[in-house]
Amino acid sequence: MPIKRVSAPRIDFSALRDELNLPGDFPAEALAEAEAAAKEPPPGDRQADRADLTDVPFVTIDPATSRDLDQAMHLSRHGSGYRVRYAIADVAAYVRPGGPLETETWVRGQTIYLPDGKIPLHPPVLSEDAVSLFADVDRAAVVWTIDLDADGAMTGVRLERARVRSRAKLDYVGVQAEVDAGTAAEPYALLPEIGALLAARAAGRGAVNLPLPEQAVEPDGDGWRLVLRAPLAVEEHNAQISLLTGMAAADLMLRGGIGLLRTMPPPRPEAIEKLRAAARSLGVSWPAGASVGAVVAPVDPGQPRGAAFLDSAAELLRGAAYTAFDGDAPEQTGHGGVGAPYAHVTAPLRRLADRYATEVCLALHDGREVPQWVRAALPGLPKTMATTDRLANSAGRAAIDLAEAVLLSGRTGQVFDAGVLDRSDRGPGGTIALDDPAVLARCAGELPLGERIRARLVTADPASRKVEFERA
Repeated sequence: MPIKRVSAPRIDFSALRDELNLPGDFPAEALAEAEAAAKEPPPGDRQADRADLTDVPFVTIDPATSRDLDQAMHLSRHGSGYRVRYAIADVAAYVRPGGPLETETWVRGQTIYLPDGKIPLHPPVLSEDAVSLFADVDRAAVVWTIDLDADGAMTGVRLERARVRSRAKLDYVGVQAEVDAGTAAEPYALLPEIGALLAARAAGRGAVNLPLPEQAVEPDGDGWRLVLRAPLAVEEHNAQISLLTGMAAADLMLRGGIGLLRTMPPPRPEAIEKLRAAARSLGVSWPAGASVGAVVAPVDPGQPRGAAFLDSAAELLRGAAYTAFDGDAPEQTGHGGVGAPYAHVTAPLRRLADRYATEVCLALHDGREVPQWVRAALPGLPKTMATTDRLANSAGRAAIDLAEAVLLSGRTGQVFDAGVLDRSDRGPGGTIALDDPAVLARCAGELPLGERIRARLVTADPASRKVEFERA
C-alpha cells in the first residue's frame, strides 16, 4: 500500500490538551529526582552487580524520530535454531519506590502522543537521555535471552540485569530497504526469518494479527500532513520479537503464581460467524477448518476489500485488560489476539505496567521473593492502565478528527471517491476511507461493504471535530 499524504494548514492542538486534562510539566520534586538519578542511579543499582554484555552488538529499530528507545536486539543462530537477545531499558534502576517520581508516573500511566509533542511518562532527562538505549554509550538494561529451535519454539529463557552498548540507532524504513536489498547486518539480518517463523506459529495457535493501515498526523513545514500507510514487513517482524518476550514473561508469572498479564477473551462465536459472512461478501477465502489468524494473515490491507475485511476482523479483538494476580492464576489468562498468555514488559519508558511486570519476572527467574513495593503495586495497576489507555486513545483519535475537519473545511458539497470499510448494525451508514485525502469518516446511506462508492461531504467542522459524508 503506498503512503498517502495530504497537507493541512496550521492546527492548534493545545485545546485538546486542556479538554482532556492531560498532564503538563512534571512537579519540581519529581523532576529533581529524575535529574539526580540521571547523574547517579539510586544506591540499589550497582554496575558491579550487572552482567557485562557490552560486547554484544545490539541495535535499536524504531521510528526515525524516536528518542525514547526501550528495546535493543541481537539475533543469531544457535545450534540448529536461534538465539534472541532483547535488551530492555532498566527504568526501575532510576525510579525510587515511594518517591515523588514514582508517584507522578502513576498519575500519567503511559506516554501520550499528540502531533505537536508527547506527554511523557518520565521526564525527558531519563526517557530521552540517561535511560534510553542510545548507540555508543553504556546503558543499564534488563536482557532477555530466548533460545528457539528450528521451528521457532522456545527452548530456553534467561533474564538478567546487564550493561549493554547499542551499536546503531536504526529506523524501520532503512532496515526494510536493507532487508529488501539483502544487505542487512548480522544483529538483525535474521529478523525476517525469525519473524516469519514466529508469525506462522502464532497463526497456528489461533492468534489474530491485523496489519491495519495507520492513520497519523505529522509535521509538514509550517503545517501538518495526514498520513495513511500500511505497516512495513520489518515492523511486523519486530512486533513478533516483542510478543515472544511477552509470552516468556507470562509463562514465568504463571509458573511463579504472581504477576500482571495482558488478557483478552477469545473471540465470541457470533463475532466469528459475522466475520465469515463478511469474508463471503468480500471474496476472502476461508478454507474449511482454517483459524481466523490463518485467514487474516494473507489479506492485503492496501486493497479496499482487504481493508474492509481487516476492519471487520478488528471487532474480534475486544475486551483487552490488565489482570493482576498473587496466588492462584486468574480465570482468564490468555490473550485472544496473541493466542497465548502474554504480558507487557518491553516498553517501560512509555508504559507504567512494564516496570513492575519486569521486576516480577526478574525475581521469579532468580528464585527470589518479589519485592514488596512491586507486590503492593500490582492490584492498582489494572485500573490505572485502563484509565490511561482510554485517555491515550481519546487523544490520538481527537487529534486525527481535528486534522480531518481542518483539512476538509470549506469543501462541503464536494464528492470524493471512497471505499466502504464497515456498515452500521443500527441502520444505513458506516465508515468509509477516502482515496484522497487520507480520511476515515462516517457516511450515511446504503453502503456495500468493501466496494467503491462516491461520497458527498456534508459536514466538516473544526470546532466540533466533526466530519460526515453521505452517499452521492
